[in-house]
Amino acid sequence: MATRPKSTLVSSTASAPAGSISLARGALYQDVAERLRQQIFARALEPGSWIDEMKLSVEYGISRTPLREALKVLATEGLVTMKPRRGAYVTEVSRDDVAQVYHLLGLLESDAAATVAAHATAAQRTTLATLHEQLEKQVRQRDAFFATNELFHMALLQVAGNRWAVQMVQDLRKVMKLNRHHSLFKQGRLAQSLAEHRALMQAIAERDPISSAALMRAHFSSGLEAAASSAPTAERTQAVA
Repeated sequence: MATRPKSTLVSSTASAPAGSISLARGALYQDVAERLRQQIFARALEPGSWIDEMKLSVEYGISRTPLREALKVLATEGLVTMKPRRGAYVTEVSRDDVAQVYHLLGLLESDAAATVAAHATAAQRTTLATLHEQLEKQVRQRDAFFATNELFHMALLQVAGNRWAVQMVQDLRKVMKLNRHHSLFKQGRLAQSLAEHRALMQAIAERDPISSAALMRAHFSSGLEAAASSAPTAERTQAVA
């Protein structure tokens, strides 16, 4: 039976450089990818910054092989940009990138909203309603609202049942997160987003796929407008959609 190369595995009991962080045994490159992903979202690794593979290898207590595999994963997600002979960099997102992401999300999620309105079961509608009720309670809690809002959108896609759309939206939303902590939410955007959700939930409750799709498209259009108007001078932004 084939075994994994020892260089790609580090157990919790394996020795590592002083001060390093040992990662659990298993699909190591996936663990590394997730750690890097969270560092990027938290801006511990800034957009545009060079990723020092040697430094991270020491910090994680691993060889550079799983680290490079992890970087390939993040490159396919759009979070990392690989530059020939220069290495890996955290991706920078421009206004045009944001507009393109919102456009694609609007297309995919409006189609999902129509499907949900036409075919969702009572139990599935209840799941979405429960998430919407959380949003109603969190309108003054920006970070909590942001997290629940994403859960709502992903739940709607899961109910629609197109696994390819789910995967595409997951990757697009990762790109959206690149600039979350550098953003300024437009004044009143959370309340506006919540009102748009209310209208969408009403259309879904009425089993109206045409209105549901139109409302979701409008939701992303409003989100993009807020993102553009709140963008800082470095042209990095994130808004609720």
